This record gives sequence, C-alpha cells and structure tokens, in this order.
Amino acid sequence: MAYDASKDKVLASWENEETGLQISINQYGDGDPKLQIGPRAYTRKDGKKSSTKAGRLTVDDVLWLSETLEEVADKMKELFLDEA
Repeated sequence: MAYDASKDKVLASWENEETGLQISINQYGDGDPKLQIGPRAYTRKDGKKSSTKAGRLTVDDVLWLSETLEEVADKMKELFLDEA
C-alpha cells in the first residue's frame, strides 16, 4: 500500500519556543492517533524558516517534554474516547 498524504492528519501540536522542538499527535487514515517527536524548527541565517529531524534532545528539550507530556496524554485520551 502506497503512502497517501491526504490521509495523514495532524490532530494537535506543541512547539518549544526556545529550542524549536515540535511534538504532535498524528493519525493516518483510520489508524490510532500516535505521538510524533520532531521535527525541530529553526530560522536560518538568511531569515527563512526551516526544520530538521529532532535528533538528540538537550536537557531543555527533555524538561519541556516532561512538562508537556501530561497535556499530550490528556489530549490523546480525549481523541481515543471520541473514536470509541
């Protein structure tokens, strides 16, 4: 089965303003919502916005992630309950 971009949905997302790390809840087609860590957004020297894989996380990323995960978990529970 080939990937179909029209079936890929972002249901909720968060971004660390300081490090650019993004996390999101995504769903492909009728599949279960899943957490994605990354990409990392940044501004290039020429001023254009860009992004890269999350890669290794700094302590600031980990602390932000730990603070945000409860909110993410609550949102995922809400999404699963809506599907049931």
